[in-house]
Amino acid sequence: MPEDPPLIQSLRTAVAAAPADVPLRLHLAELLLNAGQSEAAVAEAAVALQHAPGDAQARHLMARAMGIPGAPQQAPAGQQQPTGQQAPAGQQPWGEQQTSAGQQPPAGQQPPGGEPSVPVSSRPRFDWRAAEEQVGDVVPPRFVAAEAPARADGDGDPQGADAWDVERPGGVRLADVGGMQEVKDRLEAAFLAPLRNPELRRLYGKSLRGGLLLYGPPGCGKTFIARAVAGELGASFLSVSVNDVLDMWIGNSERNMHEIFQTARRQAPCVVFLDELDALGAKRSRTAHSGMRNTVNQLLTELDGIDSAANEGVFVLAATNVPWDVDTALRRPGRLDRTLLVLPPDTPAREAILRYHLRERPIENIDLGRLAKVTEGLSGADLAHVCEAAAERALLDSARTGTVRMIGMKDLLAAAKDVVPSTEPWFAAARNVAMFANEGGMYDDLITYLKKRRKL
Repeated sequence: MPEDPPLIQSLRTAVAAAPADVPLRLHLAELLLNAGQSEAAVAEAAVALQHAPGDAQARHLMARAMGIPGAPQQAPAGQQQPTGQQAPAGQQPWGEQQTSAGQQPPAGQQPPGGEPSVPVSSRPRFDWRAAEEQVGDVVPPRFVAAEAPARADGDGDPQGADAWDVERPGGVRLADVGGMQEVKDRLEAAFLAPLRNPELRRLYGKSLRGGLLLYGPPGCGKTFIARAVAGELGASFLSVSVNDVLDMWIGNSERNMHEIFQTARRQAPCVVFLDELDALGAKRSRTAHSGMRNTVNQLLTELDGIDSAANEGVFVLAATNVPWDVDTALRRPGRLDRTLLVLPPDTPAREAILRYHLRERPIENIDLGRLAKVTEGLSGADLAHVCEAAAERALLDSARTGTVRMIGMKDLLAAAKDVVPSTEPWFAAARNVAMFANEGGMYDDLITYLKKRRKL
């Protein structure tokens, strides 16, 4: 590549020392263009347009360097050509040669390149706006304007800017919960019936608020029942886990808890489901970290509401496998004062769960009634594992023999025989609590079940 002339080298040095000097950079671009270095001229003109987007000389120079048809070959009127590039004395650039009477150049005379001369005033100017519209869908904007901040309510929370995922009304209903009729009856009597009858509620002075604690062994459908309650109420559903609340920075956990309940109040009627309550509301006497104690205090404050009507239309459901580790203040009247034991599914529920997990698998001659009897004591998660293990047996057998076969009762019975109920460790721990820590009769239902199953 030939070395640049000394003048261009000097201008490059000057531009590097003063990168924001637009006239100096345009002078360099003009020299580069005249020297046949169009790409370098385009680069310099582009930088000039970044510093001065409205500079007419920079735009014209860019058009010339890019070879756009109709681009003027001279800088706009009123702007001199760069020093050292003046036209010869008595000669004007092509396109501007006119007599004093306004006559065109002599007939047959053409400018260099063989194209007839066209007056500058009559040449079409490059339409930058049209060009921007043409590439607007191809080149995304480099910067996006910031959105206007949402209007805040009295507590400083943005209106309509909920950061938590709220499921809209509809979906699962209690009728979709297979079996478990005793659980449904207790839900209806203790929680749903007063909320479904606004006239009776007003007559008896029942507030449209409530709290219910679901407890029992893991994998028995506590979360599913909470969604079904929201569906019965026609309410939105907001599920909250420990990961949604706890934060490593001081004060953020309490703020997250407050924002969750503020979201529920704006979306009322809304069911707030607190999953793994023992992690969010552990006993403060056993909590060494002050941050966790503050989080429990904030939860108590939100359950009480700022005033008597603050939580109107907000229904709080919580679930835990270890209710004995939950702070006792959370279970006082007016908060989570009602408890419901969710036990392993009964026979009709087991049939419904097995049918659900087998619905899209290749099966033949399946006796759900018999299968439900031999899987007594298994949780919903255990039953799903039985179906998965039976499908795996059939799949491996098909792979070994090279012949695809259906899933049969033999596969399911063998899988059920190999599965150990995951609820047994829970009942072993709950037995001691029910026997020696049943203050206020909270675990009476658990004691009744253990005696019925001869586990107590």
